Amino acid sequence: MEVSEIVEIFVCEKTGVVNVKFKMVNDSEDTVRIDTIELETLSDFGYTSSYIDMDFFDVDEDYELDFIDDSDFFIDDVDMISFLNEYYIVYSDRIPEEQYI
Repeated sequence: MEVSEIVEIFVCEKTGVVNVKFKMVNDSEDTVRIDTIELETLSDFGYTSSYIDMDFFDVDEDYELDFIDDSDFFIDDVDMISFLNEYYIVYSDRIPEEQYI
């Protein structure tokens, strides 16, 4: 089975986990799968360089982006799909069951 779509990603650095809602190729439209994965596991799979680059935001130095910290972890949908597909190949017994929305 292959992950086809990310519905939602929530990274909580305080607890060191990523909560992700996603769909797999054969899932029905009215279901999602929900998993909680430790940030350390993403690191083990080589997904540690996904930190927000503050140079991307070309803003005046006096302007503060209160909602972003230099060390905030961010992973985009494409990288998360790649990670989940690799993760569930290795840990096929951890694929969450479908849940109705």
